[in-house]
Amino acid sequence: MTDRILIIDFGSQVTQLIARRVREQGVYSDIVPFNNAEGAIDDPSIKGIILSGGPASVTEATTPRAPDGVYEKGVPVLGICYGEQTMCAQLGGDVEASDHREFGRAFVEIRDGCALFDGVWAPGERHQVWMSHGDRVNAIPEGFRVVAVSDNAPFAAIADDERGFYGVQFHPEVMHTPDGARLIANFALKVAGCAGDWTMASFKEDAIRRIREQVGDGRVICGLSGGVDSAVTAVLIHEAIGEQLTCIFVDHGLMRLGEADEVVRLFRDAYNIPLVNVDASDLFLGELDGVSDPEAKRKTIGRLFIDVFEAEAKKIGGADFLAQGTLYPDVIESVSFAGGPSVTIKSHHNVGGLPERMNMTLVEPLRELFKDEVRALGAELGMPEHFVGRHPFPGPGLAIRIPGALSRDRLETLRKADAIYLEEIRKAGLYDAIWQAFAVLLPVQTVGVMGDARTYEHVCALRAVTSTDGMTADYYPFDHDFLGRVSTRIINEVKGINRVVYDVTSKPPGTIEWE
Repeated sequence: MTDRILIIDFGSQVTQLIARRVREQGVYSDIVPFNNAEGAIDDPSIKGIILSGGPASVTEATTPRAPDGVYEKGVPVLGICYGEQTMCAQLGGDVEASDHREFGRAFVEIRDGCALFDGVWAPGERHQVWMSHGDRVNAIPEGFRVVAVSDNAPFAAIADDERGFYGVQFHPEVMHTPDGARLIANFALKVAGCAGDWTMASFKEDAIRRIREQVGDGRVICGLSGGVDSAVTAVLIHEAIGEQLTCIFVDHGLMRLGEADEVVRLFRDAYNIPLVNVDASDLFLGELDGVSDPEAKRKTIGRLFIDVFEAEAKKIGGADFLAQGTLYPDVIESVSFAGGPSVTIKSHHNVGGLPERMNMTLVEPLRELFKDEVRALGAELGMPEHFVGRHPFPGPGLAIRIPGALSRDRLETLRKADAIYLEEIRKAGLYDAIWQAFAVLLPVQTVGVMGDARTYEHVCALRAVTSTDGMTADYYPFDHDFLGRVSTRIINEVKGINRVVYDVTSKPPGTIEWE
């Protein structure tokens, strides 16, 4: 990767969208918190820098600033919202707290042309943008000129074409600024001069080279979960080092219907990757029987997984490296923009505790990718579409889709309902339009009537959401005929369920999973 755009994060909730918009242009992008940016800007492959928005006020002396080296590096800089404000404050302009805030949809009038607007906006035009700011620029630094204004932002966009410095008070990265992606493309390709040749094929070749350099002749073990991330990780590493890799699949008895067999079959038949298949379902289900607290479920599953994984690794003689399917959002979320801990909504099941216990080094070849990019890499590796296109599945499996006490009977009931739901989604041609869909078996029983007899059985909730990266999500708007058809099948075919409901909660305020 010879060209990249560095994004300095000041705590915006949508910084990831900036990175995605840049990558959509075939340009690799990195996100770094402002307080860790000093060293990052020295990378010679950086062709441009974007300063993100943020919740702070530039008018306060102790709020974040970009390292001075940003403006001295000699590469173009784009400041977005707070990024524009800190750029102005640091380069000799002025920012003030405004009584006229702008939040939501607004319109800018284009006053002058500039390289950022080239081929997108012309002087005299009026365009919709998305604003989210309380402060506003009051005076711009020397060398800048105003190129766009809004009702409450006299410096809605500013430009210094000679240095390649630009600032916008609006957010071009969000979909509510319809032309925003084209503006970011102009910055990356025309202003910063990036080649736009970052492809998944080039990433694959580079990743294979780096895996070989890191691993050498060492041995690697990879824990397969049945999900897309660990599967793509395993296939990529196997392509790099062949039989130096051994995969361990721990079947905890919490998978969807037929899923364990599918995972094992894919890796043994299609890829010939050395695979240890451990059926530990009795162990897991025995310890989880009757457990109702969601955190207790997650921690029990995590502890048992580590115990089983460690024991199986010792049986094959151990290894030097542990492979994990860590993704870029995981990396970003592990460090808050202020450098402090984030609020824990729920613990995550992974094998992050293994390296210390097993004295292994991590191999994380996907840590630079978003979820949709992982799917593209899987396709590049020749993995079957039905596998790389699968919906995300949580590490704790169906345990967190059964609020309340867990039992084998409830697991079997949920598996059948979930399989019917997904089957109907596929038959309707909706699977690829949905980010994630699943059934939840509630700890609630209701009275019903079936065959003139009274029933007292469980409620099944259906959940389906649309998303790009799982950070935010909206419920999928099924038509009532579809929901009626699924409800009828589940109630008729799954003993133990007599009522079906549909979850119409977005994220936030809800999470995608119920626990």
